Amino acid sequence: MKYTPLSTDILAVLKAIVGEKNLITDADRLQPYSHDEVANPAYHHMPEALALPESTEQAAAIVKLANERLFPIIPRGAGTGLACGAVPIYGGLVVSLEKMNRILEINGDALYAVVEAGVRTSDLQAAAEKEGLFYAGDPCSSDSCCIGGNIATNAGGNRAVKYGTTRHQVQDITVVNPLGEIVRLGSRLKKQSTGYCLDQLIIGSEGTLGIITAATVRLLPKSPYMLDILAVFKSADDALNTVQQILKSGIKPTCIEFIDTITLRSIEKFLQTTVPDSESGNPLIIELEADSEDELDDKTVRLDELCTAGGAVNVLAADSERIWKVRKSYSESIRSESRIVATEDIVVPVDRELDTLHFILTQAEKYNLTTRIAAHAGDGNIHLNILKLRDDDYDEWKDRTDRNQAELFTYVYCAGGRLSGEHGIGYKRRHLMERFADPVELSMMRAVKKALDPNNVLNPGKIFTLDD
Repeated sequence: MKYTPLSTDILAVLKAIVGEKNLITDADRLQPYSHDEVANPAYHHMPEALALPESTEQAAAIVKLANERLFPIIPRGAGTGLACGAVPIYGGLVVSLEKMNRILEINGDALYAVVEAGVRTSDLQAAAEKEGLFYAGDPCSSDSCCIGGNIATNAGGNRAVKYGTTRHQVQDITVVNPLGEIVRLGSRLKKQSTGYCLDQLIIGSEGTLGIITAATVRLLPKSPYMLDILAVFKSADDALNTVQQILKSGIKPTCIEFIDTITLRSIEKFLQTTVPDSESGNPLIIELEADSEDELDDKTVRLDELCTAGGAVNVLAADSERIWKVRKSYSESIRSESRIVATEDIVVPVDRELDTLHFILTQAEKYNLTTRIAAHAGDGNIHLNILKLRDDDYDEWKDRTDRNQAELFTYVYCAGGRLSGEHGIGYKRRHLMERFADPVELSMMRAVKKALDPNNVLNPGKIFTLDD
C-alpha cells in the first residue's frame, strides 16, 4: 500500500481538528512515539506527526481525513506494549489517547465504571477501591498502562486465573471504526444473542479494526479477606506440578505466579533485596480471597498441605507489597541486564506448561542462550526473555535466537499453544503469525480487515500483512 505523506495542507486540517497545541511535528517530541517498551532500535520508526485528540468526535474526524487523503493512523495508549503494536512502521500519524483520561462514572449499585481510553489502569483500580469495589484487570504494568491499550491487546496479567483477561471485564466500548464512524458496541447485559459479537472482535484487535475511545467496565465487590502465600520449591518441576494440584483442588486462587531460580536472583540483585528461602529458588506466589476469616483459614491450610505434599521447602504468608514488587520488577530487572532482549509471551494449556518449560531450557542449552523466565502459571502463560549479553555479536546472537524461535513455536503449536498469551502480535511477531497461524484462520482475519478497513489506514502492517 502506498500512503500519502503528511503534507502541509493535511497538517493544517489536522490542526483545525485537534487544535494547534495537540498536533506535534517537532522531531524531539515525536521521538518517544517511535517505539514502545521494545528497546531494540531495529524496531523503532519515527512518525510524521502526533495528534492528541480530546474527544471521540475529534478522533473520528481524523480517521475520516485519513480515508480521504490515504495516510496511515497508528492508535496509541501509554506505549507500554511489548510487540511494537503502536510503532508507526509506515510513518504517518500517531493518534495518542493520553489526553482522554477521565473516569466518567463509577456506579457502586450497578457495579460498573465508565472510563475514557487514556485512564491509567492503576487509577481506575484506586478509584474503585475508594468505593469498596474492585476492578479485576491487573497487568503487571498497571501503574503505567491505560485501559484503552489493555482492551486493544486483551491484556491478561496476574488475576486471569480467577477473573479472566481484560475482555472479561469489558461490558461495552465506544469505537471509532476504520471509516471514521462512531459506534458503541456491547452492553451491560448478562446475556444476549443479537447478531455478531462485534465488541469482542474489536477487543484484542490491536488497533487494526477501530480506535477505542471509552469503555464501560465491570466492577466487583472487594473481597473482605485476602492473603498472599509464598511457596518455595527446590525444583521447577515440583512447583509447576503443584500448580496442577491447586487448580484441581477447588481452592480457586486469584492468581498463581512462578519465577525460576536464575530470574529470582536477577530480580533480587536489581532490587537489592531478598525473598524468604530464595536460596532454594522456584517460588510460587499464590493469592487467595475469601468472604470470611474461617474460609480464608480453611483455604490457607489446604493450600499449605498441597504445597508441602508437592515438595515445597517453605510455605508462608508473604509481605504482599514486597512480594508483588519482586514479581512486577521482572521486566525492569531484565532491562537492567540488557537493553536488547528477545521477548516471548507463549501460552500453552496448563497441563503442558512443565513440558514446555523443559523444552525451553533444553533449547537454551542447545543454542547457548541466556534466559529469564517468569509465568502466570495458573493460566499457562510463560514469559521467556532471551538476553543479548555485552560480549555477544548481535548478528550471531540473533541467528541463534531466530533458530530457537522457529523450533520453540513449532513445539508450542503442537502442544495446543499460541504465540501470545497477552502481549499481542503487533509488528514484532507478525512474521510468526503468518508462519504458524492456521492459513484458513489467517485468511478469515484478512477478510475481516479488508471489509472493515478497505483503505488499510488503521494501524497497517500489524498482526499480518494484506495481499495487494
